Amino acid sequence: MEHLPVSFLVPFLLLCLSLNLLHFCVAGDEQFVFSGFAGANLTIDGTATVTTEGILELTNNEAHVKGHAFHRAPLQFKESHNGTVQSFSATFVFAIVPGHPYRISTDGMAFLVSPTTDFSDAAPAQYMGFLNSAEINRTFAVELDTVQNTELQDIDGNHVGIHIASLYSLKSHAAGFYDDNDCTFKNLSLDSGKAMQVWVDYDGKAKQINVTLAPMGVAKPSTPLLSNISDLSTVLTEQAYVGFSAATGPIMSRYCVLAWSFAMNGPAPAIDFKKMPKLPNSGHKILSKVLVIALPIAAFALIFATCIVVILLVRRQLRYAELREDWEVEFGPHRFSYKDLFNATQGFKNKNIIGVGGFGKVYKGVLPKSKSEVAVKRVSHDSSQGIKEFISEVVSIGHLRHRNLVQLLGYCRRKGELLLVYDYMPNGSLDKYLYGKEGKPILEWAQRFQIIKDVASGLFYLHEKWEQVVIHRDIKASNVLLDAGMNAHLGDFGLARLYDHGTDLRTTHVVGTMGYIAPELARSGKASPLTDVFAFGTFLLEVTCGRQPVSNSVQHGRKMLVDRVLEYWHRGALAETVDSRLQGNYNSDEVCMVLTLGLMCSHPFPSERPTMRQVMQYLDGDAPLPELTPGNMSLLSMMQNEGSFDQSVLQYPWSGTSMGTTTTPGIPVGR
Repeated sequence: MEHLPVSFLVPFLLLCLSLNLLHFCVAGDEQFVFSGFAGANLTIDGTATVTTEGILELTNNEAHVKGHAFHRAPLQFKESHNGTVQSFSATFVFAIVPGHPYRISTDGMAFLVSPTTDFSDAAPAQYMGFLNSAEINRTFAVELDTVQNTELQDIDGNHVGIHIASLYSLKSHAAGFYDDNDCTFKNLSLDSGKAMQVWVDYDGKAKQINVTLAPMGVAKPSTPLLSNISDLSTVLTEQAYVGFSAATGPIMSRYCVLAWSFAMNGPAPAIDFKKMPKLPNSGHKILSKVLVIALPIAAFALIFATCIVVILLVRRQLRYAELREDWEVEFGPHRFSYKDLFNATQGFKNKNIIGVGGFGKVYKGVLPKSKSEVAVKRVSHDSSQGIKEFISEVVSIGHLRHRNLVQLLGYCRRKGELLLVYDYMPNGSLDKYLYGKEGKPILEWAQRFQIIKDVASGLFYLHEKWEQVVIHRDIKASNVLLDAGMNAHLGDFGLARLYDHGTDLRTTHVVGTMGYIAPELARSGKASPLTDVFAFGTFLLEVTCGRQPVSNSVQHGRKMLVDRVLEYWHRGALAETVDSRLQGNYNSDEVCMVLTLGLMCSHPFPSERPTMRQVMQYLDGDAPLPELTPGNMSLLSMMQNEGSFDQSVLQYPWSGTSMGTTTTPGIPVGR
């Protein structure tokens, strides 16, 4: 070989030197280390920022946001001569700090290798700010996911996954690490708020991806968390950016990177953990200082407040004191607290009174918790006289469920006072409409007939349809209440008694209201379903005629309504007893049927009265009404004229009162 001239060697050596320097500069750009991010030359967008402490904070404490941070210069991932992706290694320290006090975060963060830093078209939440980007098919990512999204086929709500040009994880594993000391797998909670390390390694020759996770203070485990064989040469571009993406969903979270190193064709440079910024204590130190100052003040305030509360509680206890006995435990669900009833009625204010009688007053109320409207009846009682049995029956009747019965919801007891709680009926009692009280309009016949059928249906349920026989014992117009739709509900079970089917109710003293009491009840004190039928017969006449069952006249003295109707029946002028205020606007067949049925139900002999089942059939037109014979009605007339009704029953001055109590028309109570 001939010797080259010196004039040629000098330029040649200079060219080689410049190429080596260029290679050194490029190689120098292929690795970097950030032991903190203060002054770091990064490309950031969205909510990403570098704090004064040097923490790369990808998201702040806001919901539905995203943030990105990338190394400013792209890196040469492919060897130019063969187009294959070179080996690379990355390690970083991250922390996910939940914004929620119960350590809940959404949605996750990821380490990215991407051909672009523009992810403006990507969505936050489960997409982590990059997954639905137009560049996803040229992207490699390692996700740290804190929410399980079924649409993305996540395995759980705390996992690490590998994404290669896809929305879905190519491979994923629950967060944790393999401890080299005891060869066991230990779980880690990504959103614990603690710093953790991640290693991402790609072997360009073996085409193997390894992802390793470990808590701070633990050396890199020898067994990676995830390992996968994939050729990134088909995905990554020749030059690409490395960095991070994070996003939040409906719950605010802070995704932080504390340190980061990267190298091409070699291990990532070591991070100087002494220089790494520390996570803030989420306000714990500030809180501690505040507590040191505020604790003595709070202690004094607490003692003072406790004294005030004790005084108020004692006063309230006296104000809301109830009478409770051991036997009432079994009635728990039907027992209302006096406090709730007191608040419901605004302290039993007079403006809430909807009824007044000898028994006491009825108040409209709104229960504080359910906001249900109720009627609360306050009744005086002597706790030594059968109150246990009475409450037992009240609770039993509270199980009745029928569209034409006023629901008895429960009771409350104070010393010398009983409170019964009912459903509230906004249109009040029927008697106010029959007699035009309080300016109420007069009911049309169609309305009256429907009310009659409603009451009959409720009474039929009490006698035959429920699990026990219930005898109401006080059927009358003032105890029929109307709801907002003018549907009738038989109410006031204060006098009701119940017994098992197939047995007889034991004898008790007479209770009820004058004019509605059956003659056998007046004689023996023994109530039965047929004594209710008698009262219902009087009710039929009262509703149809618009007259009270017993009237007083200076000329004629005390006059029974059934006598008047019977008299007109004998004349063949039954229709003349109909309420004149209807002005003839009624169905004659229905009116005559109801009046006749009223006389049948009012028969002095119980065996001659129809049952409520038969009454329902007559009213619904399912069975023809039996013809009343003059002989039968003569017997009824004779029984009345000869005093077989036990005239002692009629010795009480008529005032609409209920027997067995000193009440006026309204909602009576007695035994």
